[in-house]
Amino acid sequence: MTATPARLLLDSRCELGEGILWCERRQRLYWVDILACKLWCYEPASGHTHTWTMQQPLACIGLGEDGRLLLGLADGLYAADVDAHADATTLPLRKLADVEADDPMTRVNDGRADRNGGFVFGTKSEHADNRKAGRFYQYTAAHGLRDLGLPAAAIPNSICFDKAGTRMYFCDSVEPRILCCDYDAAKASISNVRVFVTLDTPGAEPDGSIIDAEGALWNAQWGAGQVVRYLPDGQVDRIIRIDAAQPSCVALRGDTLFITSARVGLPPRVLAAQPASGGIFFHHVGRVLSRSEDRVRLT
Repeated sequence: MTATPARLLLDSRCELGEGILWCERRQRLYWVDILACKLWCYEPASGHTHTWTMQQPLACIGLGEDGRLLLGLADGLYAADVDAHADATTLPLRKLADVEADDPMTRVNDGRADRNGGFVFGTKSEHADNRKAGRFYQYTAAHGLRDLGLPAAAIPNSICFDKAGTRMYFCDSVEPRILCCDYDAAKASISNVRVFVTLDTPGAEPDGSIIDAEGALWNAQWGAGQVVRYLPDGQVDRIIRIDAAQPSCVALRGDTLFITSARVGLPPRVLAAQPASGGIFFHHVGRVLSRSEDRVRLT
């Protein structure tokens, strides 16, 4: 299959860019730099960028129904009003839930709004041996935090949902496959866990994913410098090459795919060959594939 290239949008030089989202209401992109503890914002119409600095690693974000953002920091979930503090460099935070706050060897990692006003996320193992110390959770305003009962993972990732909100996709990035399961949002329960796809590129690790309007899954593949689009039956439909070895997450706006990337851990020779690592890339996919925004009910 012929691969097509993405182009650089912003040379943001993120250490660990992740969690990118498009906000239709604001006409802005939001993403995080986990290791730099920063929330980024970019407005395509004006070219303006802005960052807010957090007191701890920020791994994932969600759009709130009330206009606030949900922020998944290392020790918990928080809500923040970015519009009221648009020119500030820090954000007042309201805690929504503690997450494994008594365990210094895990932190919040990948997360995404489901189709029912909840937020599903995982916790990452911080152990040097990548032992499976992380879990998958659902947060709702009505029920707080509930364990989904999925197997423990080292690096939970690739969380996304089909249009109906009854199928959830996820992975443990240390294993070269993406799983799916049946998801009951009301009960915070899963069933029928199965393999969706097995990655066939040597060295590729599945990272952040989204589902588009046609039900296809776009997956950023860390270590392989590519994003792969899988049809609902798991067939590879398209490959987008990134001039950065570590693409990490994806978002869609209309017919445009946005991709975060990372610099962390890359040796000097790789950074010299791929100086845009850590930047935001984009690719026009040829037709409108974005779907309506999933928003989290924060109150």
